[in-house]
Amino acid sequence: MSLIDPSAPSLPDDGLPGDDAEQLARRFEAERPRLEALAARVLGDHAEAQDVVQQAWLRLAGTGDGTGEEIDSLPAFLTTVTTRLCLDRLRRRVPVPEETVDPGESAPDPAEDMALADTVGTALQLVLDRLSPNERIAFVMHDSFGFEFGIIAAALGTSEQAARKLASRARAKVAQPRGEDPLADWEVVDAFMAAAREGDFTRLIALLAPDAVVRGDEEAIATGTPAAIDGREDVAAFFNGSAHAALPVAVDGRPGSAWYHRGQAMVLFDFTVAGGRVTRIDFRARPELLARVVRRDGADPR
Repeated sequence: MSLIDPSAPSLPDDGLPGDDAEQLARRFEAERPRLEALAARVLGDHAEAQDVVQQAWLRLAGTGDGTGEEIDSLPAFLTTVTTRLCLDRLRRRVPVPEETVDPGESAPDPAEDMALADTVGTALQLVLDRLSPNERIAFVMHDSFGFEFGIIAAALGTSEQAARKLASRARAKVAQPRGEDPLADWEVVDAFMAAAREGDFTRLIALLAPDAVVRGDEEAIATGTPAAIDGREDVAAFFNGSAHAALPVAVDGRPGSAWYHRGQAMVLFDFTVAGGRVTRIDFRARPELLARVVRRDGADPR
């Protein structure tokens, strides 16, 4: 599956004189799918991406007199605002100190070669979590969406050469993951659930063992879950585009996910992971088990 969005690269300069509030809202809605796709790839969470794009609309609506007349290019403005909002969230999520990029460094930079984005496939979102926020933004914008480095530099508030270097360094990390640093079980679980929400069937298949199964206990079946699903294709098909109300949890020290309703865990998705792939998912809804479910951020309980 290609990660390149052929419709996204350069942004036209289109002045906005004469746009009234209704026209501006219509033009924003035309940009929304592109902005949500960008934010979802950067953040790895479609719901969070929608929230970021809505914040971008509030920023747009609050510019100038509300008609956008101070903006030279609406697509460029929205791309920059959305990217910076994503960057803020990444920095709050993973407070990793940003290493200063020396624009004069001479490490190889295959800037025009985006083939890597087509080959990293399922592992991409997992490895993105290990990049610094600036590296992640530069890599996703260039290698996944084809934005020019001038646009990336403006979004990051840096030079074009530094943005190019950030993407190059991120690309090297993605291409050569550390062999001694295997993916943790929680990373596999969270990647699987993100792929389910995004409807990324290819990534679901890659994260499942060939003989993966799903089983449900009596209480879970009573809520409407299936009793059994066998084989990764059928498991992937069941989860594909679903699980929007599921949140990351831990139970008895194991990472999992749970379907929540009105703030209460209703069904636990209890994962078994081996060798970086999901081998089994148990739907469990016994009250005594749900009482032990706790929300988590990454590997850490909230």
